[in-house]
Amino acid sequence: MRKTLKPLLAAALAAVSIAASANGFPAKPLLIVVPYAPGGSTDVLARVLAEAMTRDLGQQVVVENVGGAGGTIGTAKVARAAGDGYTLLLHNMGIATAPALYSKLAYDVNRDLVPVALAGDVPMILVANKNFAPATLGDFLKHMQSHPGAVKFSHAGIGATSHLCAMLLNQEARTTVTMVPYRGTGPALQDLVAGNVDVICDQPVATGPHIQGGTLKPYAVATRERIAILPQVPTFAEAGMPGFELAVWHGTYAPKGTPAAVIERLNKAIRTALADPALVKRFTDMGVMIPAGERLSPEALGQHTAAEINRWAPVIKAAGAKAE
Repeated sequence: MRKTLKPLLAAALAAVSIAASANGFPAKPLLIVVPYAPGGSTDVLARVLAEAMTRDLGQQVVVENVGGAGGTIGTAKVARAAGDGYTLLLHNMGIATAPALYSKLAYDVNRDLVPVALAGDVPMILVANKNFAPATLGDFLKHMQSHPGAVKFSHAGIGATSHLCAMLLNQEARTTVTMVPYRGTGPALQDLVAGNVDVICDQPVATGPHIQGGTLKPYAVATRERIAILPQVPTFAEAGMPGFELAVWHGTYAPKGTPAAVIERLNKAIRTALADPALVKRFTDMGVMIPAGERLSPEALGQHTAAEINRWAPVIKAAGAKAE
């Protein structure tokens, strides 16, 4: 009888411990690690989210930038952190592409991190320097296919979202281009505006000002519907390439061992934040799309992350891309 009671008692004590930790949570400020340098779209998104979460949680939510190695250094830091809910990771789709880009990682996404909630989707848009000959997406695709390797496709570095978009578009168009890597979106856009490269596929928060200023011409946005901040830009489907959709999704994760009740509280805080009118306006102005309710559960993020790992592995392998 005593042997039977021991595991039951242990389970009961564990449940009490989890409930107690959740009831007092949060009792101090929280940290969101962004695995990229300050100023990028993921960093800005995290800061807007942290501000809204602070209002709901009643504790300051602080953002820390831990950049380097395509986001893997900051991710590894969170994977090593205590599973108490006070350290979170806000990453973009790069969390799902790193396993294919790096042969050795200091963490395992499925083993060392617990999904909390999706935080927002940012569409990708294909733009060209204003003097590049093709006038429309259809013209551009014909130009790519009739001049294999001639198109200079810039991107912000191996594994960057602009690089992933370029690889996917290249594969879908069934042709070849010349990839031109840069150390960040800023330098890539500067050379594009200067006419040293032909096109880039990146986010509206970076390309939008250049489009509005007339220094870059847009071909298409990779969403099902046109986006509010650039209503004049057609979707890929409208422009003659149906089925090409790509948004940079952002998700929040906690270290393994974080109690389920704490994950639930954090998920509630993110849901509340994403309904905050001030956040909704900021996200809209940035071109960030807020996920629908059914996509906001921890389970949905876990399933989405796994699906994205499977989606990108063959694309990256076919391109022969490696980040080492």
